Amino acid sequence: MSTIVSIATAVPAFAATQAEVKAAFRPLFPLDGRRLDAAMALFDRAEVETRHSVLSLPEIGRTRTLTQTMQVYARNARELGQRVGRDCLNRAGIDAAEIDLVITVSCTGIMIPSLDATLIDTLGMRRDVRRLPITELGCFGGAAAVARAHDYLRGHVDGHVLVISVELPSLSLQSADTSPDSLVSSAIFGDGAAAVLMVGDAVGPPRAGVRVIGTLSHTIPASTHALGFDLHDDGFHAVLSRDVPALLRGVMNELVERLVGRAQLSPPDIGAFVFHPGGKRILGAIEDALSLRREDTQPSWDVLRDYGNQSSASVLFVLERWMTDRQPSPGTHGIMAAFGPGLSAELLLIEWV
Repeated sequence: MSTIVSIATAVPAFAATQAEVKAAFRPLFPLDGRRLDAAMALFDRAEVETRHSVLSLPEIGRTRTLTQTMQVYARNARELGQRVGRDCLNRAGIDAAEIDLVITVSCTGIMIPSLDATLIDTLGMRRDVRRLPITELGCFGGAAAVARAHDYLRGHVDGHVLVISVELPSLSLQSADTSPDSLVSSAIFGDGAAAVLMVGDAVGPPRAGVRVIGTLSHTIPASTHALGFDLHDDGFHAVLSRDVPALLRGVMNELVERLVGRAQLSPPDIGAFVFHPGGKRILGAIEDALSLRREDTQPSWDVLRDYGNQSSASVLFVLERWMTDRQPSPGTHGIMAAFGPGLSAELLLIEWV
């Protein structure tokens, strides 16, 4: 097993209410009449109240080349990654030189060398630290990174792994793209970063935290059309099919039963639900599939309300809410799950210790 012993989150400086975003974006879209009103109604129905971005609202709306966007991305990804990584280490009382593997996650920009390489110097990690950048998993990348860290720590029981997710989807706003996918994306996504520190079983003394017991990956057949990005000269264009909630609803119950069954548990044994807030229709579909109430998944709704969908970082923001606000009693089992391009789901069986 492995244990998450520390978690930290960060958001960039610019914040705006959904009403402010809506007012700023309304003039950007080349729509008129009822089509514009319908597009703006997406903002009202998103259940998002506040979002953060690395650029101010007027700057977000400006046309940029892909080169310019990646320059903005790299500068801000380094700053946010360093900040959230240092906060996570400080909260655990762990020196960066103790990290054996650093995993960085992002799907909203491209850096070569990748973000983890720059963090070796800025955080002070060892020269022989292992690096694993995860760049194309989209919204389930944060959960997948924790799962891959768990895999590593099963074989390196005295190891320390730092996972850092940085996502800047505000840089993908395409005001000239008036497809439903692009409009929905503009209404729900926000920027943020998160980090978790994980240790193997042989690292002592025992620490309070969240133990990872098992993991499960699943890709739905013939679903690659449902979610992702198209890369054009002007940057990323969102692909968000209306099929996603139904596809997830059809598999979630079976996936949860399979994962918990491996630990000789059943779904009624689960008392914590750490779900990626991909949007209100996705959260609603998962609740329906698992016969959950809104209060069971409230931290996911709270993160959606306060930050929007932050892609791979979102599920880690939700985990932080569970670890700091809900604080389930030791021995409580939970499911951590996120969903992204593939169409894929990553699930982890966890336990509070």
